[in-house]
Amino acid sequence: MSKQILIVDDDEKIAKLIEIYLLNEGYAVHRADNGLLALEMMEREEIDLVVLDIMMPGMDGISVCLKIRETRTTPILMLSAKDGDMDKITGLMTGADDYMVKPFNPLELVARVKSLLRRSSYAVQPAPQPQDHLIKLGSLQIDKETHTAMVDGRPVKLTPIEFGILFLLASHPGRVFGSEEIFELIWKDKYFESNNSVTVHISRLRDKLEKEMDGEKLIRTVWGVGYKIEG
Repeated sequence: MSKQILIVDDDEKIAKLIEIYLLNEGYAVHRADNGLLALEMMEREEIDLVVLDIMMPGMDGISVCLKIRETRTTPILMLSAKDGDMDKITGLMTGADDYMVKPFNPLELVARVKSLLRRSSYAVQPAPQPQDHLIKLGSLQIDKETHTAMVDGRPVKLTPIEFGILFLLASHPGRVFGSEEIFELIWKDKYFESNNSVTVHISRLRDKLEKEMDGEKLIRTVWGVGYKIEG
């Protein structure tokens, strides 16, 4: 069955352009020109990925992203005419998995969509250790097979990228991973200078874990080097 993509953009020309390229790749495409309609479609259809514009009248993309993240971990590729670092950080902090600035190359957008769908379809398997599909760190249990994280039996809602980072660090206790290495292992793409995606996703992951673990700090920063989880 074809993966179903929802395009949310009030610019009909851009939405149609994206639709044409995605249809050529064999995806089933749905379109919404406003946030409320997009949320209605999310309830009716089994959407596998959302291409979401930030700047829309009424309910903007940030609000739509936050609403989706209340109940779903569906991959979200955010689009914006703004290219400032703070705009990217805001988009990623609200739950987006990736970010592109308009105008963009449609072929690059298709490549990003394919990458996000690949990551959401399976748990990251960065190394042969540990052999057991379960990793336990105090009250936290990570299940590679079901792609879930639980704290004292309570599920922690993680996006595919957040789970990938958590599993990567937890499966190598004590080892420090730099931002470049994390990006290339999880995003399956070449790291580029001034890319703050890892920092933003680590921050969001920490917030979720600490909220469920009564403030316990699981992910440690090794300043100037990277991040680790102690065994």
